Amino acid sequence: MKGIILAGGAGSRLYPLTMVASKQLQPVYDKPMVYYPLTVLIASGVRDFCLISTPKDLPRFRELLGDGREWGLSIEYREQPRPEGIAQAFLIADTFIGQDPVTLILGDNVFFGGDAFPRAFAEFKSGAAVFAYHVTDPQRYGVVEFDARMRAVSIEEKPVRPRSSFAVPGVYLYDNQVVDIARSLKPSARGELEITDVNRVYLERGQLQVYRLPRGFAWLDAGTSSSLHEASAYVQAIEKRQGIKIGCPEEAALWRGFITLDQFEQRLGRMPNCEYRDYLSTVAAEARAGRLPYGVPRAG
Repeated sequence: MKGIILAGGAGSRLYPLTMVASKQLQPVYDKPMVYYPLTVLIASGVRDFCLISTPKDLPRFRELLGDGREWGLSIEYREQPRPEGIAQAFLIADTFIGQDPVTLILGDNVFFGGDAFPRAFAEFKSGAAVFAYHVTDPQRYGVVEFDARMRAVSIEEKPVRPRSSFAVPGVYLYDNQVVDIARSLKPSARGELEITDVNRVYLERGQLQVYRLPRGFAWLDAGTSSSLHEASAYVQAIEKRQGIKIGCPEEAALWRGFITLDQFEQRLGRMPNCEYRDYLSTVAAEARAGRLPYGVPRAG
């Protein structure tokens, strides 16, 4: 499966921070925001990436992530000149997707907890799969409605009167039909190609799987100044309490077998002395001793 990270947009909700750097390059505690969605997809087994951003911001992403080889990945970059909806990503990345299934993740979302994503990715065969997360303000999101047997029966984008409290967070899995579906969409009243309209097509075809994320799972949308601060505070609290770090591509790549321990340690050797390197050094030591906390899933 191929992976798209959508890291575009005007960043107006984070002004004036975005005068300095793109929203997805802002720090969420101790790492750039884009590290978090990148790590989610690596941990789910994705190795081929396309990052989509504005022409102005793409050079900064290239400088930060490079071609991905140091993580055992392949990363290419595409421009989104104007933000015209999440589903526009499939048109921008159509030649990258080719004949493969694809997952899209939003670059300003932070996730933590459990193995719901790796399991869903491993189970995915065809159609589409999205996730449902219980929130207090569903009118801000795409909302999925369930029947009495907890089967999805409708999806609405930012409804005034939500039919449930389950929002669809920014991770989506699709088969190769998604490119043609995106091409067939008409812009919404907001002038955008809505991802909810893509999901509705799959739902109407009986090809949409919805996974409800469990209690204890955390989804943080870091797209405003307040939510960016909240996400940073959450990450800091978890890392301090548990002695782990969230959103480390190197660690996820090692767990997945995308890089060897020798390659992991070589990357460490190129880092300056910092807390991030200190943490990854403990990961390397645990791996050398055969004590990685979650084991080391292998590629494929």
